[in-house]
Parts: sequence; structure tokens; C-alpha cells
Amino acid sequence: MGEPTFWDNSDKAQQHIAKLNGLKRAIAPVVDFRKRIADIEVMVELIEASEGAEHDQYAAELEQQVNAMVPELDTIEIASFLTGQFDKNNAILSIQAGAGGTESNDWADILFRMYNRWAERRGYTIEVQDVQPGDQAGISKATLLIKGENAYGYCKAERGVHRLVRISPFDANQRRHTSFCAVDVVAEINDEIKIDIPEGELRIDVYRSSGKGGQGVNTTDSAVRITHIPSGLVVVCQNERSQLKNKASAMGILKARLYEKKQDEQRAEMDRFYGEKGEIGWGSQIRSYVLQPYQMVKDLRTGVETSDTQGVLDGDIDRFVYGWLRAGSPRHRNKDIKVDE
Repeated sequence: MGEPTFWDNSDKAQQHIAKLNGLKRAIAPVVDFRKRIADIEVMVELIEASEGAEHDQYAAELEQQVNAMVPELDTIEIASFLTGQFDKNNAILSIQAGAGGTESNDWADILFRMYNRWAERRGYTIEVQDVQPGDQAGISKATLLIKGENAYGYCKAERGVHRLVRISPFDANQRRHTSFCAVDVVAEINDEIKIDIPEGELRIDVYRSSGKGGQGVNTTDSAVRITHIPSGLVVVCQNERSQLKNKASAMGILKARLYEKKQDEQRAEMDRFYGEKGEIGWGSQIRSYVLQPYQMVKDLRTGVETSDTQGVLDGDIDRFVYGWLRAGSPRHRNKDIKVDE
């Protein structure tokens, strides 16, 4: 930063500063924690040298300080798992309803709300890139850009098929229904990663927005659909009034997905982002949400579970994210974990 030419390229300079600030934020809690450990050691010496009421007072203070440090240590531990190349980046999270029509569309809408609530809890910024409404209720698919430090590092824990079991609000006979949705997550990549896409490989369609956004959005051909012909990947963006802005957002998402796909091919692990979800149904689920006849949410990769289904659907999913990180970020369901019926 002290170089005379540092500010010649303001974009790179800002990226460099942001990276340094991120490192400072990551290191600061560890430095502070080590200082508090030193204070604890002094407190232990005082306890050993004291007697009677003074000893008890120091011991009570020590217990209070140690109890306060436990959640701080938990936070530091979780941060230590976020060391992937793109973990610090923003996340592009997509929800796709499975077969089942209205039931699955409603489940996709519930997940859409859950992830919005979770992002708000963490102080992240949410940009809805695309929402496709269901035929009768809910949504058939949606794409969210979740902005914030380590957004991708956390969101990637949600990649896979999510299963809901409940008494259907759409069934007059009040029968129990099972619904599935697939969640996909890729990292938003910055300009440091170069992805060149020949124009001949793209088909770009513009059309009138069908989602929310007011009269200005819905009465102009502002929505953009980009198809990458060789891979078959399709990206839709209709959240902006400007067709140019929607095109730029869609291209950014497409580049992120193509980059992840390329990485998968190089590692010969095509199931990491796409095959891992497999068919949107029984065999490929990673988390089960049972609302009736009892209440339980269980992660089928780690075994983490809770009966607080309402809290989970209101965005309290950190226990599953942290459990997944602690378990080594497993990509597949653990066959030894029983699926709740």
C-alpha cells in the first residue's frame, strides 16, 4: 500500500484493501482470545495463592470468565474451517422444486423464506436474481445472491436435496405428503478468475418479467435468459428494471457455474455440485424436515437434529451448517443415519 503506484488501478487497490481487512478480522479474535487466556493464567495463580473467602471469590470469577469464553472458542473453531479458495466470497444459492406440483412449489417457497431469514440473521445482504412462480402456489425455482463475508463458506453446506413431510394444506382429506426441493450453491467469482465464453456458445433471450417488481419491471422486456449451449446451463435474471443490468448479473452467475463445473471436471468429481443432488427425490436427500406426525429436522450427512422445526424454518440453521463443517464437509448422505418417516 505504500508503493507510489498502488492506487494506479483503483479496483485492484480496493480488492487488496478488502483482503487485508478480511485477514485482520479473522486474526483479531484469535489475538484477543490468547490475551484472555493469559488473564486466566494470572487468575489461576491468584486462586492458588489465596485462601478462604478470597479464594472462593477468585474461583467464581474464573468460572464466569471461562463460561464466557466457550462460545468465543466455538466461533474461532468454525472460522478455522473456512479456508477454501472461495469460502470468503458471496454465494449464489438456487432453489429448484422437485416433482409434485403445488406441494413442492410451496416447499420451495418455504425454503426461499428460510434462507432469506437466515441471511438476515447473519447480517448478509440478499439480492433476488430470479423467482419463477408455481402454477397454483409457491415458486418453482429461485436464485439468490447472498452477499457477505464467508457467505459461500457457510451456504455450501446447504447443497443437496431437502425433504419435507407434513399434512398438506392443499389436501382436503388432510393426508400426509412428502415433497422435495434441490438446493444448489456456487461462489460468486471476481475478476481475478478469467472465464472466457465465446459469443457463439451463448443464446440470449429477453422477455417480459413475470415476477414481482412493479409495473416498470413487468411491462418491459427487461428479463434475460442466457443459455450456454455446450453445457446446457441456463441462467435467468429479472430482478432489475434494466435489461443491461439483468444481462450483467446473469453473465456473472453463468461464469460462476461454469467455473465450478470446470473445477469438478478437473477433479473428476462431477457429483460435487450437480450429480450430488442426483434425482430430486428419495435417494439423494441431505436433510429431512418432518412436521407431522411429530416434529424433527435431521441432517442425513452428520446426524445433527432438532425438534425446533419452526425455529429452523425461521432461519435458525447454523447448527446444521456448523455440524457439517465440523464433520469435514461430507458431500453425501451417511447411509447409517436413519431417515425419519
